[in-house]
Amino acid sequence: MRALVIGASGQVGAALLEALRARGHEATGTYAHHAVEGCWPLDITDARAVEHAVFFVKPDWILCPAGLTHVDYCEEHPEEALAINRDGPLLAARMGQRVGASFVYYSTEYVFDGASGPYAEDDPARPLSQYGRSKWEGERALLAALPRALVVRTTVVYGPDRQEKNFVYQLIRSCRSGQAMRIPSDQVSSPTYNADLAAASVECCETDKAGVYHLAGDGVLDRHAFALLACRIFGLDASRLTAVTTAALGQKAPRPLQGGLRIAKARAALATPLRSPEAGLLAMRAALDGQAPSGRSG
Repeated sequence: MRALVIGASGQVGAALLEALRARGHEATGTYAHHAVEGCWPLDITDARAVEHAVFFVKPDWILCPAGLTHVDYCEEHPEEALAINRDGPLLAARMGQRVGASFVYYSTEYVFDGASGPYAEDDPARPLSQYGRSKWEGERALLAALPRALVVRTTVVYGPDRQEKNFVYQLIRSCRSGQAMRIPSDQVSSPTYNADLAAASVECCETDKAGVYHLAGDGVLDRHAFALLACRIFGLDASRLTAVTTAALGQKAPRPLQGGLRIAKARAALATPLRSPEAGLLAMRAALDGQAPSGRSG
């Protein structure tokens, strides 16, 4: 299989490249802002650049974890969110159709309102934020335009990440420096280990899946409980973590509170395990311990 990964500088894209190559596939990656050795620069909103990349690679699958994911920024820049989260992927998918490529679009639990989660694939979407709306519109546009589109919803992705941006890295830095952290205890979700997400995505491509699949961690817990679990597994001092309500944080964009993603459909269709938060954090700890000589973790 020949694959094009748009957004390979992020943690999901990097994990996808690794998973694809580990399974013997040919994979080319692109990046928007953070250069990655061996990957190409690409602005997903630039039609000519996207056309050039797709027609040069001629992929069997295009996987697109690229997106504007800063939830509060999206709230104040809705048109930019739509351009990057809906229009760019749709453009790439249509270019891919011309070379016979199938397409994977990465979406989020933020398409739901968080009133009655965890959610299954066919539960009605009611996004609260501009970020959620841009992803929901992206889902609808892709599924309407491509009969073989695959929409992957995921959430709270963590794991080894060259940019060290995800929540667990933030937690590690704060705890080791003695900084206080206020963490919402009323946001329930399904933390997802990035290597599992990538491996399951590749299996979906290999088995020609289409439609909507939830690929997330096995289990739901609130953000503060997840932080405490991570502290236990990484041996961190949790004394400066404070549980607060989401409302107390004063964020610009509303968040779904009672969220999480049901994964029964994926578990029935795929052999790839989707680990629990504890198992995923243990795997992340083992991976970072293996990187200890670089000075990044341990």
